[in-house]
Amino acid sequence: MTRREVVGRYRGSVMGLAWSFFNPILLLVVYTFVFSEVFQSRWAGQEGKGDFAILLFVGMIVHGLFAECANRAPSLILSNANYVKKVVFPLEILPLVSLGAALFHSCISVIVLLAAQQMLSGTTPLTALYFPVILLPLCLGTLGLSWLLAALGVFIRDVGQIISVLTTVLLFLSPVLYPVSALPEAYRPWLRLNPLTYVIEDSRNVLIFGHSPEWHGFILSLAGSVVIALAGFWLFQKTRAGFADVL
Repeated sequence: MTRREVVGRYRGSVMGLAWSFFNPILLLVVYTFVFSEVFQSRWAGQEGKGDFAILLFVGMIVHGLFAECANRAPSLILSNANYVKKVVFPLEILPLVSLGAALFHSCISVIVLLAAQQMLSGTTPLTALYFPVILLPLCLGTLGLSWLLAALGVFIRDVGQIISVLTTVLLFLSPVLYPVSALPEAYRPWLRLNPLTYVIEDSRNVLIFGHSPEWHGFILSLAGSVVIALAGFWLFQKTRAGFADVL
């Protein structure tokens, strides 16, 4: 089903699955031009023109993975009504399918990112191998939230509109366009409450700076994600009996 989800997105297009490569390449080129040439932006400790774009791209990959799943979740059950009403189907796998498709596109983006970094700096840190580990809390938390939103989306149709706005707001309330150190000291603890903050910052550490993960933050983030995943799954299973009546 994940493969069908990925392939179906490009079905009928001339270039087909190749778009999954060209989209992140185009984004990276645009970011590099706009932020290094137009705004002359620089990241602390990074002087190259493309460095800011690469650091920004890491944050966009992490936020994009979360946003794609969260925005899709409220309509998962609604768009698969036949599975609810006509056949015996494990509805709980639908958020997993959505997450799998989002992970596929994120992997393509990471490949583009590492290739660009290799071209600009000539090195790819071995700590990049930690990146799948860093994503584990994000995947678990996103899956739990997807179960929650998929269930709520059946009964409250406004959820999809609300989540679309919130994911856009979260882009600016997460360290995607800036590092945590750029904020005044008084605001940093609030930003740390954002579950994406740890993932974005540590992703940059392992993919770009060659630093090992911050394991204390990882354990806390993983524990919180497990709680969210279990709570979301419990609510989904608790409410699924009413899906057919509403649909």
